[in-house]
Amino acid sequence: MSRPDRVDAVVVGGGHNGLVAAGYLARAGLRVLVLERRPTVGGTVETVTVRRGVRAPAVFPTVGRLRPSIVRDLRLRDHGLRLVAPAASLVAPQPDGPAVVLERDPEATAVRLGAFSAADAAGFLALDRRVRALERVVAALNGTIPPDLREPGLDEALAGLRLGRAFRGLGRRDGRALLRWLPMAIADALVDDVPSEPLRAALAWGGLRYAAFGPRSAGSTAWLLTQVAGTGTGLVGETVYARGGPGAVTEALAAAIRAFGGEIRTEAEVVRVTEADGRVVGVVLASGEEIRAPVVVSALDPKRTLLDLLDPVVVGPELRWRAGNLRTAGSTAIVCLVLRRLPRFPSLEAAGDAERLLRGRILVGAPSLAALETAFDASKYGRVSASPVLEATIPSLVDPSLVEGARAGTHVLHAVVQWAPRTLRAGEWRTERGTLLEAVVARLEAVAPGIGDLVGATRVVTPADIEAEYGLTGGHVLHVEPGLDAFFLWRPLLGWARYRLPVAGLYLAGPGAHPGGGVTGLPGRNAARAILNDLGRRVRPRLGLLAPARA
Repeated sequence: MSRPDRVDAVVVGGGHNGLVAAGYLARAGLRVLVLERRPTVGGTVETVTVRRGVRAPAVFPTVGRLRPSIVRDLRLRDHGLRLVAPAASLVAPQPDGPAVVLERDPEATAVRLGAFSAADAAGFLALDRRVRALERVVAALNGTIPPDLREPGLDEALAGLRLGRAFRGLGRRDGRALLRWLPMAIADALVDDVPSEPLRAALAWGGLRYAAFGPRSAGSTAWLLTQVAGTGTGLVGETVYARGGPGAVTEALAAAIRAFGGEIRTEAEVVRVTEADGRVVGVVLASGEEIRAPVVVSALDPKRTLLDLLDPVVVGPELRWRAGNLRTAGSTAIVCLVLRRLPRFPSLEAAGDAERLLRGRILVGAPSLAALETAFDASKYGRVSASPVLEATIPSLVDPSLVEGARAGTHVLHAVVQWAPRTLRAGEWRTERGTLLEAVVARLEAVAPGIGDLVGATRVVTPADIEAEYGLTGGHVLHVEPGLDAFFLWRPLLGWARYRLPVAGLYLAGPGAHPGGGVTGLPGRNAARAILNDLGRRVRPRLGLLAPARA
């Protein structure tokens, strides 16, 4: 074994949250080392090659939830990050009716909806106004380190004052609505205001994607509010691309870490976190090398961190049992199609300016809430739905550099396929892969006739693949299911929501921590603040590390 190196902090895992945490720690002057098992950093937020000359998002196609304060603090624009926000946020083409078009501007959306239904237009505006009010409170909650219930101190008092002020700002009516909506099923939140089934389904989607929820599942409204919180996009949610694909975000983060003096090592798998007398002393790599550090930050999922990296005696039987019961079974698959030319969507052509509309997210297979619930039903019994719901994007329309090595006219379509359960074993997924691809193409054919004839190359990523490739237990892209049992104080577990784990000096910075998954960077930023506070470098929101709710 080589002589142990020593750094101020080791970050285990080079996903975007681990990189964000490392960036803030390096910016504060700590000697930081990021260790990544794979040949590249980025994790699920990377750009992969589908075919020679054609690149596509690995898992997450859009990055609009990344907090602007993180972009500013870590100077990501100086490191080449460029973001593009199309005017059309979400479109839902229909096989036998007008498409649902949700623009970034809510008034423009209301005009489109009003052409078919004045009631839908009015209901949408009312719901959008309410969501914009409620998400500000959720954004403040997301940027807060959950309080220490056992020994509350000044930090808890200040956080309570900020959250209380945000809640009082809602007024009585919206305050009651927030308390009512958080545990509510998204179908129930929409049904009173929106009469049209296609519009209901399109709006409900925001409370379902990436999760094992159906539209009538409790807590799906809270997940919708969490996803739109801080984006300023209201009910329709974010649609923002990074030029060069989502990997441009993590490439900029890696460059920022190095600019601040940090170091990144790839193909360096951590197999154990070492401790002595109840404190972290470092990590051990698969090669046998030991690296000593008084702070270890895990950006891995909490189940893998607690069950695989720590000595079972240190964790203890109760916490191991609780960690083992975390819901980490993924239900999201990814299908990428390389297309010889841009497909036609008749219902979008009827809406006008189809190519502009296709720059947003494209919801397929959701004509009604009942259709969403039916597609969800199969996953409850460990089956892939024969009629899956998918959210497609055509990022090459916004960023031609993704296909600049292919022949003219080539496009890449990326589809997030909902309710493809991890309960299928790896061997079963091998046989299901072709079935899933056929089902996705059939779904697309219903709204884009002839698209199957345009497919040149494909890439299918199942939850089993996500687990094997990225090390996410159960293949869950959010690390832990975003249910009410894993919200705020309960994420990942009650008593362990403050980023600090049972060994002093060990922290959790991945999306298994509050406020959860998606491309936000908030778990990494919040964890960095907790670490710096513990090291005596007090960084409270009013001092700038934690920006206001909108940041």
